[in-house]
Amino acid sequence: MTATTIAPSTAERVRSACAVNQDAVLAIDGTDPTPISLHHLQSNGDVAIAVPHRSAADMITRVTGGLPAVLEVTDRSPLELREPVRSLVWLRGTLHRVCASHTREIADEVASEFPSGALLELGHSTVLLILRVSSAVVADASGAEPVSVDDLLAAEPDPFWEVETAWLQHLDTDHRALIDLLSRKLPPHLRRGHVRPLAITRYGLRLRVEDDSATVGGDRDVWMPFSMPVSDATGLSRALRTLVGCPFVNGLRARP
Repeated sequence: MTATTIAPSTAERVRSACAVNQDAVLAIDGTDPTPISLHHLQSNGDVAIAVPHRSAADMITRVTGGLPAVLEVTDRSPLELREPVRSLVWLRGTLHRVCASHTREIADEVASEFPSGALLELGHSTVLLILRVSSAVVADASGAEPVSVDDLLAAEPDPFWEVETAWLQHLDTDHRALIDLLSRKLPPHLRRGHVRPLAITRYGLRLRVEDDSATVGGDRDVWMPFSMPVSDATGLSRALRTLVGCPFVNGLRARP
């Protein structure tokens, strides 16, 4: 019998973190990090990056092609946690400038998958660069792990990445009773902390336990897997209710 996957793969975690236009900076040796307004990991493994006009990244790539660079993506919780960073993703590769005609083509492709207002600034206050990824690493509270480019290309972002923010806010604000029930399943030494929903995927729910007491030893993240992966909002609602252990808990529906 094939075992059921109970957690996202490393490649899927990278894809999910990069799907949302999170805080990100572009690092090039010898320059200060460049804040960027848009990053999008394309299906071919290239990352489309919008950098400010006349920034260091813009000026350097005007004269140098194939420049080594690192894109650092910060995955932040949509909730107001005292430590909001959930993970960091580092994509290393070579940086290339995009000609004007190709810029429009890439912008259209990005818009079809991630319609961002930042695309409207291309050619005005920002310019488009491409990072051809050669390696990727993701780090969180459990440690750091690399992922191969082949695995990255084969992976898809979690199907709930677009609605995760709404679900987490809904759980935290409107279903505290459910979170309290889940907290009873934690080890006794973690139950004194303030439990918040940290992340939700098709595989399960991650909780953040915030506590300053010496007993807990600081903030802790706890993974609570579903019995099987889910694929839609109905399945997600059912899985959360099953996770609590009571199938008669009011159904959950994230607000739009």
